[in-house]
Amino acid sequence: MSDETLNVKIVRLEPMRVACVNGYGEGPEVIAFEKMNKYIQEKGLDRDGKQHRVFGFNNPDPAPGSPNYGYDVWVTVDESFKSEGEVKVFDFPGGLYAVASVCPMTGEEIFPAWQQLVAWRERSPYRPAHHQWMEEHIGDIKLSFPDIMLDLFLPIAE
Repeated sequence: MSDETLNVKIVRLEPMRVACVNGYGEGPEVIAFEKMNKYIQEKGLDRDGKQHRVFGFNNPDPAPGSPNYGYDVWVTVDESFKSEGEVKVFDFPGGLYAVASVCPMTGEEIFPAWQQLVAWRERSPYRPAHHQWMEEHIGDIKLSFPDIMLDLFLPIAE
């Protein structure tokens, strides 16, 4: 994906209630998604007929010299959900985002796509903001690279 083909939309993400799990280690995305898939199945979110959005992001970020880092996965839930065990449920306030869709892709393409989105923001009239950077996973949560589609959510301010 080149800067010329980066299609950016400005989106105001509304507040949402989310259930969150964390994976940590080498390849924490796989760990976190396995935990989230189990939670989704246990709670029946995969068969309740509702639209559940799935987001992910590094937490904590990779550190120089270490192969280990963390990855959080969120799934949107309703007000009846409460934290239990390692699944934390909370309200996310939302915010303004520059959003770029990237698909299909390999894991190696994610970082360059983020760099291109940041470069787009630096040329735009928008300023950096401090709410959560996120990747929305579009489609079946059980899919993996190169079959997944991602929307990158870069926090911005006017």
